[in-house]
Amino acid sequence: MNYGNFLEALRGLAEETRLRLVALLAESELSVTDMVEILGQSQPRLSRHLKLLCDAGLLERAPEGVHVYFRLASGEAAGHLARGLLAFLDKDDPVRALDRQRLAAIQRSRAVSAETYFQRHAAEWDAIRSLHIPEAEVERAIHRLLPRRKVGDLLDLGTGTGRMLQLCAASAERAVGIDMSREMLAVARANLDGPDYRHCALRRAPAEKLPFANASFDVVLSHMVLHFLSDPELAVQEAARVLRPRGRLILVDFAPHDATVLGPDHAHRWAGFSDETVNGWMREAGLVAGRPVSLPAPSSLSEGALTVKLWRGERPDPTEAHIPAHRADPNFELFQ
Repeated sequence: MNYGNFLEALRGLAEETRLRLVALLAESELSVTDMVEILGQSQPRLSRHLKLLCDAGLLERAPEGVHVYFRLASGEAAGHLARGLLAFLDKDDPVRALDRQRLAAIQRSRAVSAETYFQRHAAEWDAIRSLHIPEAEVERAIHRLLPRRKVGDLLDLGTGTGRMLQLCAASAERAVGIDMSREMLAVARANLDGPDYRHCALRRAPAEKLPFANASFDVVLSHMVLHFLSDPELAVQEAARVLRPRGRLILVDFAPHDATVLGPDHAHRWAGFSDETVNGWMREAGLVAGRPVSLPAPSSLSEGALTVKLWRGERPDPTEAHIPAHRADPNFELFQ
């Protein structure tokens, strides 16, 4: 950060309302409507303050339909500066205490909305879960395919409820979840309210057209998303595009099946994917495909039980002459 940027960031913080906004957005992603409710100030006034903070590099702005969400900048020098200065604020300051009390009320409202959504869809989700291995087993398999070292940036395609961000948050310095469903993003936002997920961000975007630059992420994860997409191959190409050298793509979905319960009522466009298909997509996208992992359903489940598959690919490092699929990495061929 040069002198000019440093001074601009300090000027951005040198006003009470802006400092209150930064303190709130360091704890939770909020819309302008949320901030009007918390601070009791007009939308035009807060919008002017928010623009100044964004211009100073202190905040990130993410449009989502008719709403715009803001959060403290992640991975930016100005964001790190703001977090450092916030540590000097008195946690018992009455103004800050009232702001946090009102923030907690908004978070409770989010949680109630999320629970309502869950109740409305619980039956169909339970029907799907009854056809395959328990989710806990799938999540353990995903964890074993993540790099053992902490990664810098992780992207979750079709984040849904935000469960994959919760699962992988401790493994990444920054994690971003995208989804096209505003309802699901609202659920994810409720689930990610908390100190363990302040480095997680949510964005409304399609998996087939990612709003990120080339080589932006170290890990891209897609959990039970491909079968909903009209063009899953394009999503794999986009995921490969945003991967850095040695970056990993982890795809989780169903093997080919004839479970009629997963028809149009559940919006499933594809009845699973073969290893040849998915590994072919990875190779076409310039990735080295690893050995797929199969998680068959227990024999006790009903007819039509589903096999969950995990596929992994890696973007080659152009400085290396060749990267074989059996790289000497204990994670790469962990599952035989």
